[in-house]
Amino acid sequence: MSNKLISQMGLPSSLANVFSARNILTAKDALSLPEFDLMALLDVDRDQVRTAVARISEIACPPCRTALSLMEDRALTGGYLPTRLLGLDRALRGGIPFGALTELVGPSGIGKTQFCLKLALLAALPSSYGGLNGRVIYMDTESKFHSTRLIEIGRSSFPHIFNSEGMAQEMAGRIIVLRPASLDELTERYVQMLFVLLNLAIVNFMYGLHRENERSTTGQKQHSCHLPLSFLKSLAEFSQIPIVVTNQVRSQNNYEVVHYPFQGNTDRTSCMLEKLESHLIASLGIQWAHAVTIRLIFEAHSGQYTPQILV
Repeated sequence: MSNKLISQMGLPSSLANVFSARNILTAKDALSLPEFDLMALLDVDRDQVRTAVARISEIACPPCRTALSLMEDRALTGGYLPTRLLGLDRALRGGIPFGALTELVGPSGIGKTQFCLKLALLAALPSSYGGLNGRVIYMDTESKFHSTRLIEIGRSSFPHIFNSEGMAQEMAGRIIVLRPASLDELTERYVQMLFVLLNLAIVNFMYGLHRENERSTTGQKQHSCHLPLSFLKSLAEFSQIPIVVTNQVRSQNNYEVVHYPFQGNTDRTSCMLEKLESHLIASLGIQWAHAVTIRLIFEAHSGQYTPQILV
């Protein structure tokens, strides 16, 4: 709630404009400042500041609610984006959940980007065909998004829809592709998303931007990752949309390179491969892991050429 925008809190437009002009944009920005600092920054009297702070506090700190009322609201507003993979949908009890952060974890080349493209198509699919008939924001941090591949997946998965005249162009027009170059830019995009009616948000992939900050100190890195994470969770909760992010894996041992069966032949024995695979963990650290609602792990063991997904 601390990231809720002041412009959406029903303050008088003249006062809301002053907050915006002083770059006090969220509830956290306003409530973190002492009363007299706010008076000096906004150049307004104490009564106006107290009225504004009371209003912001009321919205940012909602009244207590019972567990039953929360469950009832969840039942009314909750939903799922089916993946069309029967086993996965059954394990997720319907599909990718609304209002939650779902993470796809796996090594390069295992199919995370293809899965994201398929989800984008499913969200843009007309509701009469089981889709959400909505708009998708696709954050492409490593320029891996290819429109031709998107159309290929669509024609292969939904030939009866994509063969209709103009349908492919209509669905592709609902998928907005953005390429943020930094975590700061990513955060700015999230703020802009709050004003857009979305049905799905995808970040492919989060670790790519986080890696740009590896030369910073540990404290700075944690802060830089925490800020977009905070906006992601807020966007998912308040917009009640599914948000999907992809993440890379790293090894816990001293081997710098791990080979997988689907990447080609290797001279290591199957026993050694199994040992290495068992030491793979998701990147971005424990703080990120605790923020994720659902983690889907893409992996392929030695001798197995079809990746499997673990929930």
